[in-house]
Amino acid sequence: MSINSINGTNVVSMMPRRAEMIFPALKDVEAYWEGLRNGRPIPSRGDIDPRGMQSALEYAFILERIAPGVARFRLAGMHLTDLMGMEVRGMPLTAMFTPEARTQISAALEAVCETPNVTTITLKSSGGMGRPALEAQLLLCPLKSDLGDVNRVLGCLQSKGDIGRQPRRFDVVEVTTRDLLTDMPATVQTPAAKTPATEIPGFVEAHRHRETESRATPKSAPKAAVPFLKLVSDNDA
Repeated sequence: MSINSINGTNVVSMMPRRAEMIFPALKDVEAYWEGLRNGRPIPSRGDIDPRGMQSALEYAFILERIAPGVARFRLAGMHLTDLMGMEVRGMPLTAMFTPEARTQISAALEAVCETPNVTTITLKSSGGMGRPALEAQLLLCPLKSDLGDVNRVLGCLQSKGDIGRQPRRFDVVEVTTRDLLTDMPATVQTPAAKTPATEIPGFVEAHRHRETESRATPKSAPKAAVPFLKLVSDNDA
């Protein structure tokens, strides 16, 4: 919340609250990501369970950073497919933006992984023949890979208005960031044990990815060395 002064009178800005009402999926994904931190600056990709943000899965996605300022979709909800009129997995995030906005998006991606920070970007898509004007917001939250590198991003993109003729591409209106190294969680909570995941339409690949990672563990590894919580969430058990 921000406070402005007009003619000596303090005026409270309602823009953040308005954004939460128009784009509730971003709030849900960021709250889920915050819950995964558990006293750490950045959670891991392996911590992601799609059921934890089920109400926002249509708008959620996971990116893989493949070069400085370049990240491609590994998983994406159906809303992104609707905006582009095609499957977006494997495509770079910048494909959803106008050429003028791509430099800003690349810079934001790099800052999310390198600073690190959480970034929220206000977007617009201009109207035209068969394309009503759209408002949108984009959320980018960093994740660590299994090797500890910050090269994954949990994100959310939600638009307001009729999509109309695809593909829709966006311009950047405003970028806000939150530095994670100076904004650590005040309390540490022990995560609840996970039950076996079920396939969720629109984000089912996340479950299959965890199954593949689990099967990659050598069968000869002694069970005593595996944490208790890991046994509960092991899909091969």
